[in-house]
Amino acid sequence: MEQVSYTVVINGKPQGPFSLEQLSDLKVRPGTFIRKPGMDDYKEAHEFPELRELLGFSFQQTAPQYFASFDQRLLAAAIDFFLIFLAYIFVLLLCFLVVSDKNTRILLFVTYMPLILVARFIYGSIAEAGKKQGTIGKRLLNIRVTDMMGNRLSIGRSFLRNACKILSVIPLFFGYLYSFLNKKQQCWHDIAANTLVIKDRLI
Repeated sequence: MEQVSYTVVINGKPQGPFSLEQLSDLKVRPGTFIRKPGMDDYKEAHEFPELRELLGFSFQQTAPQYFASFDQRLLAAAIDFFLIFLAYIFVLLLCFLVVSDKNTRILLFVTYMPLILVARFIYGSIAEAGKKQGTIGKRLLNIRVTDMMGNRLSIGRSFLRNACKILSVIPLFFGYLYSFLNKKQQCWHDIAANTLVIKDRLI
């Protein structure tokens, strides 16, 4: 069985790798940042089950401290809308194969445009309540949607959050801009649904 190696942040600097047995000789505390192969970010020692067993730590759930910025959220939303729009165009092209009248084609394009918003609402709600906690756009930006303690959303709360986005749109998108005034960078729909959009802590 391949032995797992750990990188440990000591005095603000990553050091290692160390084996699990070597960690018992270091002064590892529950809040010490540690990473092992395959992880994109560091986690605190108490978040590793094997370290809790080895060092006698208990799991200490803490509220997230690193929040997605407005530009990250905006770019993620733009990516999602672009992908959904591409899917919309693809479906229209299939329809155009059986509809030859120009006026009918224009009517189809305009009439079904609101479906983009409906698709974004349904997809966003399901994806943000899923295992990855985010849409494709959010996953590409390494951000995710959580409750106030960093946990995965229920499907009900996810639908509520996306439905409350109308609060952030009216009036004049101020609900989105409010994130600049909020320490946790929450928009109005985040506050209404008691949710956060967080990012990983990278060292």
